[in-house]
Amino acid sequence: MAISRRKLLVGTGVGAGVIAVGGGATLLSDGLPSDPDTLLRIDALPSDDPTPGWFHTSQKRQPQPPLNGDAEAPWVVIGGGFTGLAAARQLALNFPNDQVILVEAQQVGFGTSGRNAGFLIDVPHDIGAPDYIGDQKIARNILHLNQTGQRILHDLVEQYDITGAQLRHVGKYQAAVEDSGIAVLEAYHGGLQKLGQPATLIDGKDLPDHIGTKFYRKALYTPGTMLAQPSGLVKGLADHLPENVTLYEDTPITAVEYEPQIVLHHPTGRIIARKLVLANNAFGTHFGFLQHRIIPIFTYGSLTRPLTKAEQDSIGGKDFWGVIPADPFGTTLRRTHDNRILVRNSFTFNEDGRHKPNATAKFRQSHRLSFERRFPTLKDVEFNYTWGGGLGMSRNGSSFFGELRKNVYGSLGCNGLGTVRGTAMGTLLADWLAGKHHELIDFLLAMETPSFNPPDPFLTMGVNFTLRQGMASAGLEA
Repeated sequence: MAISRRKLLVGTGVGAGVIAVGGGATLLSDGLPSDPDTLLRIDALPSDDPTPGWFHTSQKRQPQPPLNGDAEAPWVVIGGGFTGLAAARQLALNFPNDQVILVEAQQVGFGTSGRNAGFLIDVPHDIGAPDYIGDQKIARNILHLNQTGQRILHDLVEQYDITGAQLRHVGKYQAAVEDSGIAVLEAYHGGLQKLGQPATLIDGKDLPDHIGTKFYRKALYTPGTMLAQPSGLVKGLADHLPENVTLYEDTPITAVEYEPQIVLHHPTGRIIARKLVLANNAFGTHFGFLQHRIIPIFTYGSLTRPLTKAEQDSIGGKDFWGVIPADPFGTTLRRTHDNRILVRNSFTFNEDGRHKPNATAKFRQSHRLSFERRFPTLKDVEFNYTWGGGLGMSRNGSSFFGELRKNVYGSLGCNGLGTVRGTAMGTLLADWLAGKHHELIDFLLAMETPSFNPPDPFLTMGVNFTLRQGMASAGLEA
């Protein structure tokens, strides 16, 4: 799973690329609070652009009110995305007599977990290996971990009839138009065969019957992926938490004290926690942990208006599908349950994990070009929404799982795999805290931690250069 310590995985884990960030620089130490009695002020709060298409086209829900005043609980989880929801749920089930507080700085479904492309992928994809599988023992653990996350989400959707999730087990296509991309598909096909995982190469002439476009020359179809409306899914999960979970939305944590007790400060009061779980991805670094190890990368998507019946007929293909790129800087596509087309590409390095003003307008033009290349008969179909969403990336592709300091635990650094991987890791972290044993817990505890990054200005220069170079060199895959 790990790749070179001087590289950074970028993408969604489904078409991830590699960013070199330089070498020879002195690496920095973690920014843990040097004085445990000092109040640590949180210097960056989540702030996303206001136009996430998945959020606005998903079912409406009444968010839980912010916390007003003080609260106290044995368990407090920060982050209401896939990882935090899973951790809070499982803690509540493992400790039925304990109250669990789940804190979300924005509304559930509005942040990163509601801004991804909605792929719940089972198979591993190690772009640092020639066959995209690498060490088979690690790959089988990753497969098991991903499938565990899939199963948890599928069972919850079924149990609570979360129709807004639009969860379908339809597989995914990884498609290519350039020779380099086709080589990736063929290598990955061989790697999946080693794992005994089903995968089919589809020639370009047959692809219009699948995905309604003649643009691609070849695709690799893997049947194990599920597709979802990601914001609808996390909204539904939040509305069906155990009774001993209290969710506070629109409640940003502004400061924290770790000793002599854990005290979380918010705009109108404090939360006292016996034990704290951080499930806030790159924002965990602002709580004093894993600083200089997790890099906030943003990627961007646009969603069309619903296609008319005539427009649907003009492209043909199946009525629900997902395409990921062979090139790490290429374009991801979805045809949704309500007959919209999702186009996602382009990257930025957002140092503080917050959206950059005017970025969506810039990348909307890139999405337009990519969309019209693939669907020339739909050139008059406008985009209803364009947005960005953050990924917490590490140079070696690893996440953090376990204890951060006394009574503080975390599952941080999604590396673009937050849907299934975050769900599984949040659940397993809660099981580990309850003293349960599982081979995947052992695997996660033994996993290499996210590696250090060079200091600025070397990091910013290196990441920005490689992002620009990768997007410029993607060719027709973009």
